[in-house]
Amino acid sequence: MVTKGLPDVIIYVVSDAAGDTGELVVRAAVAQFHPAHADIRRAPFITDEAAVQRLIALAKQNDAIVLYTLVLPHLREVIGKLAQSEGIVAIDLLGPLISSLEDKVGRKSRQEPGLNHVLDADYFRKVDAVEFAVKYDDARDTMGILKADIVLVGVSRTSKTPLSMYLAHKGYKVANIPLVPELKPPEELFKLPKEKIIGLTIGVPYLNIIRKERLKALGLPNSASYATTNRIEQELQYADDITKRLGCVIIDVSHRAVEETASLIMEYVRTI
Repeated sequence: MVTKGLPDVIIYVVSDAAGDTGELVVRAAVAQFHPAHADIRRAPFITDEAAVQRLIALAKQNDAIVLYTLVLPHLREVIGKLAQSEGIVAIDLLGPLISSLEDKVGRKSRQEPGLNHVLDADYFRKVDAVEFAVKYDDARDTMGILKADIVLVGVSRTSKTPLSMYLAHKGYKVANIPLVPELKPPEELFKLPKEKIIGLTIGVPYLNIIRKERLKALGLPNSASYATTNRIEQELQYADDITKRLGCVIIDVSHRAVEETASLIMEYVRTI
């Protein structure tokens, strides 16, 4: 059976804020048609009818789909009517949910765009966490180990840095430590409660592919020892020995997206 991918399709993500929510939803849907992809175009900070009209004209010109996350009811109404009159597929992501919540709680919503990006304590906590992740990435400063909410350990290319940044955006202060046979792990690591440490492992064939791609991106031959099976097996065995000494939980990141691994980590952290 042959699975067909998406035809050439343009999707406008329309928002009265930055459009992050809508784009995440679109990407989740498009991922179901891998390896095909769509041309996702953000239309952020749409706050008046003129902007909506221009957007609908563009969507019609490009035979595009429109997904909108508009908080203001009159703009949702305008975009819905215009899209219908022009024969454009337009999907209201927030409207039905907001209406249902209004019915449930018995009052109108605040109807203020961008409330999930306000400069409150949570926002500044995330900023601090991102700065922390950058400062204590890849064991640059081992003092961060004792200050972190979460410490990630694993061999090279197990997504330690992307995970640190993703978790930082969720408000967690994360340090990450590479496990390399030639380097002794920092002593601070063994002073931590094991519940704060997450070991990351990965299958040999999968890591072999990732490392070869990394070498290619650097313009280096994929025959370098960094990507050989023997070297990878040696590193993974060393990492396994260290994580067993630490007594920490271990997550296999093979075939897992950063978001999925991060979700497992956050679920684990919430239960301890």
